[in-house]
Amino acid sequence: MKLALIIDDYLPNSTRVGAKMFHELAVELVTHGHQVTVITPDPTIAQRLICDELDGVNIWRFRSGPIKDVNKILRAVNETLLSCRAWLAIKDNVQPSTFDGIIYYSPSIFWGRLVYHLKRRCSCKAYLVLRDLFPQWVIDAGLLRAGTLFEKYFRLFERYSYKQADSIGLMSEKNLQVFKEQHGHYPGEVLRNWASISAVGHPDDNYVSIREKLGLQDKVIYFYGGNIGHAQDMANLMRLARNMQHHVSAHFLFVGQGDEVELINKLAKEWGLTNFSYLPSVNQSEFKCILNEIDVGLFSLSAQHTAHNFPGKLLGYMVHSLPILGSVNRGNDLLEIINVNKAGFIHVNGEDDALLQSAERLCLEKDLRQCLGRNAQELLKQQFSVCAAAQTIETQLEAKNAFN
Repeated sequence: MKLALIIDDYLPNSTRVGAKMFHELAVELVTHGHQVTVITPDPTIAQRLICDELDGVNIWRFRSGPIKDVNKILRAVNETLLSCRAWLAIKDNVQPSTFDGIIYYSPSIFWGRLVYHLKRRCSCKAYLVLRDLFPQWVIDAGLLRAGTLFEKYFRLFERYSYKQADSIGLMSEKNLQVFKEQHGHYPGEVLRNWASISAVGHPDDNYVSIREKLGLQDKVIYFYGGNIGHAQDMANLMRLARNMQHHVSAHFLFVGQGDEVELINKLAKEWGLTNFSYLPSVNQSEFKCILNEIDVGLFSLSAQHTAHNFPGKLLGYMVHSLPILGSVNRGNDLLEIINVNKAGFIHVNGEDDALLQSAERLCLEKDLRQCLGRNAQELLKQQFSVCAAAQTIETQLEAKNAFN
């Protein structure tokens, strides 16, 4: 099949997990014999459209305003214009035979109109990879009030995006259940997050060991990498760092960007944390190399979530055979998946004492860290492989196309 993949952020310049996951999916689809074209915005280009290639994947980059790490109003305006700008840039390149299927990724919720145009011109079907129930999570977090004009505006685009999908893949059974309760008439299924088992980083000559750079040679490093925002409730992990200060061998390293970077640095200063370091985002190659050096993979989800997300960063931890330590909202089936498979320790957000006890065990028991890490990689192979994700999407698109 000739496939169009649509996402609002992509490699090689992106540091985000979603961009990495989508590229791994694109490369996997190429190995299955498909011709893949990624359509993605690029705020750095002057031309309306630039076409290039990466790892056998064709990439159409269209000119766009910035949508990452900018104020919320500017982001909303530029995201609203994504479909319009994309279609104006690519429409002359799209013929009726250009694409046989569309795979689009949410976030963003604003791809609906572009998918509509592509489906109409190419008479093909579309699969939505739905990773983020927006705007519901910002309502849960208290950042947006239900019933306001802003909520209605976002809901309009959310529903329109869902309407274009012939199949919608959600990351867990609980997420699918929540989705069906809220949007029951849309066709949904479980599509777990994925990673390539071959994604382990190998240092080049220019890479400087993170342990040497930060003086952490003898430390047990608890690492958080990725978006540092409201949805993650970063204060939860900062409390853990504070509670672990009496373990002199433990150090917490956060790498990433987001709305709560200022908060974590403020708390570290207020609490006088000597076991904490923050670094801004690094490129994917360096990120993988850092994962080779750390001991424990951290994550956190806000207790206020009603959706049940599986953070993509966990897959990077699994690839590198790292034990997982974190907190989730109550009812999240991620807790059972990780704990039952002995891939780490997951607790309900707010259970600070239990989280601390697990962190202490991981600090003091090297054999336990290694055992849980091996189990994490095995879990990845069994349930979260990129091959399985590609096959799930292929099955849906091929079945839909059979009825064209």
